[in-house]
Amino acid sequence: MIDRVFQEKREFEVLSPFACKAAESKGRQDDEVQCDMRTCFQRDRDRIIHSKAFRRLMHKTQVFLSPEGDHYRTRLTHTLEVSQIARTIARGLALNEDLTEAISLGHDLGHTPFGHSGESVLNRIYPGGFKHNVQSLRVVDVLEKRSKRRGMNLSFEVRDGILNHTGPNMPATMEGQVVKTSDRIAYINHDIDDALRSGVIREADLPADCIKYLGADHRTRIDTLVRDMIINSTDKGEASLSEDAAYYMNELRTFMFKNVYNNKDVKRAEELENVEQVIISLYSYYLENFEELPGELREMAEVSSPEELVKDHIAGMTDRYALGTYEKQR
Repeated sequence: MIDRVFQEKREFEVLSPFACKAAESKGRQDDEVQCDMRTCFQRDRDRIIHSKAFRRLMHKTQVFLSPEGDHYRTRLTHTLEVSQIARTIARGLALNEDLTEAISLGHDLGHTPFGHSGESVLNRIYPGGFKHNVQSLRVVDVLEKRSKRRGMNLSFEVRDGILNHTGPNMPATMEGQVVKTSDRIAYINHDIDDALRSGVIREADLPADCIKYLGADHRTRIDTLVRDMIINSTDKGEASLSEDAAYYMNELRTFMFKNVYNNKDVKRAEELENVEQVIISLYSYYLENFEELPGELREMAEVSSPEELVKDHIAGMTDRYALGTYEKQR
């Protein structure tokens, strides 16, 4: 039988010395009896997949606010692509795939409706600002309820990877570092794919030097970056792309910000105004009508401010729920 103890022992036999072993986890915020079949990171992954916050990702915008077609990415499909890329790299480096997958699946749980447009508005109106990585950690630590307790009580390594998947700080584990780069590999390349499909950009518009180095199509570019990260990180205590690969990937990212993320055909002024109006109106409404927040949020009033709980409610909304709620309140 392949039980937890067997799997933990096998990790020491087959994984890299730089891999994070489940048996050496720094543990959970609250001690609990271990599962006899699953390692701590496998349990974390399962808790994330079965959470309400994870299910809501399927109805949250990635880039295109009102895509006409079924093949554009959502926050959920982005999350799955990050997980696939990160697990491939982790396998190539003999790192802990279970930890890598758990971080990948949980990294965007705190994202707002309407993608980064919604995040920008909430960052502006909520005292202290809003960052989706910080909110993702709040989701797994506080907002999701498991049985009668608040939070998923995840392991330190998964929580660290979720918090530091973006921003200046590096995750404490190589697995978290893999996810941090895989997130960027995924969104740059799948956003190019969606932008080409929509007609916002053409193949000929992509920077020639980047295409020459990384590849002329979606599959080849991802393969180039994945291979580069595995080769460049082998037998090292940190996971990173080579200097050249990082340069050309960041050049593509700069191109995408200029031509897609800030493109008026993608984020039309009237749509951005609508996002702003919806978020601000909902925020004001719930502050004035606090009793209409869900009961599970109201019961936290003794430990969280009204502003924080209203922010939590709005950040957890899907695009369609936010729009529907806004229309009902008009």
